[in-house]
Amino acid sequence: MLLEICTNSYHSAIHAENAGANRIELCSELSVGGITPSFGLIKKVIGTLKIPVFVLIRPRSGNFTYSDDEFDIIKNDIIQCKAFGCSGIVSGILSKNNTIDIERTKALVELSKPMAFTFHRAFDWIENPFEAIQQLADLGVDRVLTSGQQTTAEKGVELLKQLKETAKNKIIILPGSGINSQNAILFKNEGFAEIHCSASTKIQVIETPKISMNSVSLFDERIISFSDERLIANIVKAIS
Repeated sequence: MLLEICTNSYHSAIHAENAGANRIELCSELSVGGITPSFGLIKKVIGTLKIPVFVLIRPRSGNFTYSDDEFDIIKNDIIQCKAFGCSGIVSGILSKNNTIDIERTKALVELSKPMAFTFHRAFDWIENPFEAIQQLADLGVDRVLTSGQQTTAEKGVELLKQLKETAKNKIIILPGSGINSQNAILFKNEGFAEIHCSASTKIQVIETPKISMNSVSLFDERIISFSDERLIANIVKAIS
């Protein structure tokens, strides 16, 4: 069974290859579910690793419904990843009602070729996962990363098995979330060809800082934070 490690840094990527992982998904900010890593990081990792590198293309945290400008950013990031020699793209777009955005996802799949395309865990928000699997297979998506619409893949294993049966050999079901050395064998025994996990360890690198750089008011996946034009104009007016 193939092991994909979700890595959030250069050192994580190196550790994954050294430990025997078969592939990595490269991203930044795992705390918000992952966003697109910097081009510098992508280039460094691809230039160093011998195993395939898939890159997460997600322009921000929050939902998976994007504006036209955000869609342009996603496409430009994919083009750059192709130029760097990435093996695959991990992305996906939902409509406002959390169904597959067929038109835009199709465009991303086509743009990504010949790189592989994984539809990410936005899939776990979809109300009808069986219909979505068929749609993604028809679009040419190679695999779907999913926890079986539960907080962990172990809890979602029954749905994962049903999705694998529905997918047959048309699209790969990639279980991910909460997979570790204790439960990985469960997915192998159930016939899954691949699994995904971060295998993360936390270490403290500094003492409690005098002033924290974390923002409690912004650290909430239900919201999108943006610079408000009206507030900026008020500040400009105040200092003019």
